[in-house]
Amino acid sequence: MYRRMLVPLDGSELAEVVFIYAKELAGRLNLDVTFLHVCSPDERELVPMHQAYVERVAERVKQESDDVKQKAGGEAGAEAIEARGELAVGYPAEEIIRFADENGIDLILMATHGRSGLGRWALGSVADKVLRASKVPVWLVRAGVSEELVFDKWPQQTILVPLDGSEVAESVLPHVEALAKQRGAERVDVVLLRVCEPPIIPLDYGEAIPIGWERQVEQQTARCQEVATQYVASVQKRLQDAGLKAQGQVLVGRPADVIVDYTNSNPFNLVAMATHGRSGIGRWAYGSVAEKVISGVSCPTFMFRPH
Repeated sequence: MYRRMLVPLDGSELAEVVFIYAKELAGRLNLDVTFLHVCSPDERELVPMHQAYVERVAERVKQESDDVKQKAGGEAGAEAIEARGELAVGYPAEEIIRFADENGIDLILMATHGRSGLGRWALGSVADKVLRASKVPVWLVRAGVSEELVFDKWPQQTILVPLDGSEVAESVLPHVEALAKQRGAERVDVVLLRVCEPPIIPLDYGEAIPIGWERQVEQQTARCQEVATQYVASVQKRLQDAGLKAQGQVLVGRPADVIVDYTNSNPFNLVAMATHGRSGIGRWAYGSVAEKVISGVSCPTFMFRPH
C-alpha cells in the first residue's frame, strides 16, 4: 500500500509535467505528497524564492487533489490530502534519494527531463541516478505525454507489464497489484507481455548461412512461443486469483523494440517493469531494455529496481 509520494521539482515547466499525475494519484490513491526542490550550493541566496515556489505548488496540488478525491467518491469527512513543500541544498539526485530514505517515501514521481531539457534533468542525469539508486518504485513522466494517456483520467486504466520469464522481472508484480487494488481492481486491466527473441545468426558464419538454418529458427521460435504462452498463462492466473483483471500476450522480436512498438500502438496508461531481468546486470539491465522503453514509449513508466 502506498502512503507517501515524493515529487522532485527543479522549477521548470518540463519538470512540472508531473502536476496532473500528482493530483490524480494523491486524490485517487489517498497519498500524502511532498514536493522537493533541490538548490545547488551556489544558489543559496535564492533559497527564499525557491521555498516560496514549492510551497505554492504544494498548496495548489493539495486543493486539486481534494477535488479529485471528492469526485472519485471519497468518504464525507475523510481526512484531506496532506501536501507540503520542502527545500534542500546539494546535488539533486543525492538529496532526492536521501529525503526518500529518511522520510518513509513509498513512491517517487518525477519527470525524465527538467530545467535544461536534454541537459540537467535528462534521462542519464538526475532521473537516471535516482532510478539506479532508489529503493522504492520510480514513476517517470516524459514531457508531452498525451492528455488521453494520463493515468487515472480514464474510467478504466490499462497497465502493460513486460516480463522475460525471470523472478527478477516478476518483482514488479506486487507493486502492480498494490496500485490496482488501491485504485480499485475492477477499474484496472493488466496486460502481461512476453517477447520471444529469435535466434541470432553467429557472426562467424559470414555470408554463408548454413542449410536448414531458417527451419531451425522457426522451430526454436515456435518452441519459445509455446513455453512463453504457458508461462504467461500461469502468471495471469496468479493475478486473477489475487483479484485482478489480467490477460496475456506473446510476441516475437527484439524485446525493447517490440515493447515500444506494442505500447505506442495501444492505449496503455502505464508501463510497469523491473529495471533488471533474466540475467541481472545483463539482458534486461537498466541501460538496455528498460532504458530503451523509457525513452521510446509515449506513456509514463513505473520502474522498480529489485534489491
